Amino acid sequence: MDKTVISCKIGEFKNSGAAVISGQEGYFLRAENFPMDLDEFLNLKNFVRYVGVTENFKEIIDYFKTPDGETPAGFSPIYELKGDGTFLVDLKRNINYGKNGIKRPTGVLFSADCANPYEIKKFRNLIGNITTNPAIIYNTFINNEKANVGHLFTTREQVMHEIADIVGPGVDISVELNDPFASESAILEEVAQFEEILSKYRLVVKVPHLGPINKENSATLLSGGDMPRYDHVDTGSACRSHDLALMLHEHGYRTNFTLMAEPHQTALALQARPSFINTFVRNRFHHNEKMENLLRCYEATLDESYLATLRAYMIETYNLGSSDQDLSLFEVKRRAEWLLKYREWDKTGDGLDQARHNLRLLRHSNLADTRLIICSLDGEMYPMVDKMLMEEEFADMTDRVIITASPDYLAGFTSSPAVLQYNKNFFKAAASSK
Repeated sequence: MDKTVISCKIGEFKNSGAAVISGQEGYFLRAENFPMDLDEFLNLKNFVRYVGVTENFKEIIDYFKTPDGETPAGFSPIYELKGDGTFLVDLKRNINYGKNGIKRPTGVLFSADCANPYEIKKFRNLIGNITTNPAIIYNTFINNEKANVGHLFTTREQVMHEIADIVGPGVDISVELNDPFASESAILEEVAQFEEILSKYRLVVKVPHLGPINKENSATLLSGGDMPRYDHVDTGSACRSHDLALMLHEHGYRTNFTLMAEPHQTALALQARPSFINTFVRNRFHHNEKMENLLRCYEATLDESYLATLRAYMIETYNLGSSDQDLSLFEVKRRAEWLLKYREWDKTGDGLDQARHNLRLLRHSNLADTRLIICSLDGEMYPMVDKMLMEEEFADMTDRVIITASPDYLAGFTSSPAVLQYNKNFFKAAASSK
């Protein structure tokens, strides 16, 4: 026989004799139906003398012009008890919640990797997050005549305003810094402008890993010139992004620490206390396929031209540096084999070893609110991610995961062949009944 669950709401404190703090009646009315553990209520009911809400609660309600009797999406209820018997309701930013403190249907959330307001509007009811960067905003929308209908939008700020209006309070919006090499004061000034548009509640500052890139050689990277290998870094350049993300955290901003492409990056990145980390799937998966195919061709033929092609490919994809043009072909072979082994390509073949690693690492971290964004998907990658998240090992971690892709990519997985087959038969039958 199933155990009976008895629900309790914090409005019951009023029925136990607690008074609502004067002037807060309308605010507390919005919170009366928030749930509370029954045992906690029974332990507290004779102690609680007053009930009300925090100043933060009132500020959130007023900022989003929330309709009477409601609390906005994107916030979970939390409670605070003071020594004088005052019980206060507060709201904490948490995109796993819809309006009125009700959890979203699934722990796993979806994100639009998009800056096209017209596309986002179609998808807004299915997402809890939006990820943007300057390239997405300008290249795929503002400067794209087909997307930016009538060229109504000309600046990033206009786009951000429109997106914020479309998605409302319940969706986080990641915005990337224009210049990660700017001074601290310049960066904080830029972030303050983001905050003015999006509010401190929705804003997430996207900080990219820089590795060997610094202010001096960034132009060389842009022009396609010779760059050091990804692991040939000086400490200052390598830690620039970490210091930047930590600085923003210490100023009260949430950060999306991005460009994590290998598991070994994650533990160091978490030292910067980001709110979001990332697993990039597409390029890594295709790199694995290409390297494995070239290695197999060499093993089958012993034709060293395959290893030469492998070397050129690894330089092209920055797994080797431009200075490795003459690297021994057998050293190239060894490095490619090691990389595939490290990525557990022979065990899974789905390219999601990094996602699994990051979820395990988050589980054992001291950052309970940090989430993993699984991004850069194409082809049949979403179904593989979906299946991976249903593995028993990750049952406790699904509410820490966001899957992000363009709306049109995710939209394809709302359907299946059976949809066409069934509807064909249904419409045929309906037509014959007329």
